[in-house]
Amino acid sequence: MLILQEKKRTNIFFAPRALADYLECVKNPETIRSICEDYRAAASIDLKDDDISRKKKLKIKMPTLVLWGKKGKIEQWYDPLTIWQKYCDQEVRGYGVNTGHYLAEENPDEVIKSINNFFKSN
Repeated sequence: MLILQEKKRTNIFFAPRALADYLECVKNPETIRSICEDYRAAASIDLKDDDISRKKKLKIKMPTLVLWGKKGKIEQWYDPLTIWQKYCDQEVRGYGVNTGHYLAEENPDEVIKSINNFFKSN
């Protein structure tokens, strides 16, 4: 889909450097395999691991930054900070970045700024 969008030059919402990087990376079959493995894990073993963590009441033991795309549905459907706080022993901070699904690709400067500010304050 990204390649088609790039050729048509319409509806490109990725930052130019991010799009160029994606187009270069997807030429490598190992990149495609890794992307597929990530999705496979999210629909299988990750769910099992999450269930084990919940049953053992395991929590993240450090301050946590949560970012989501404000143009997406996350904020409409959920309260992300409240949800993440259930899985963390320490403070959870974050906000909706003015992006869709691809935060780092759509607004890399804002994501970098958020991460840097988070680490400076902790």
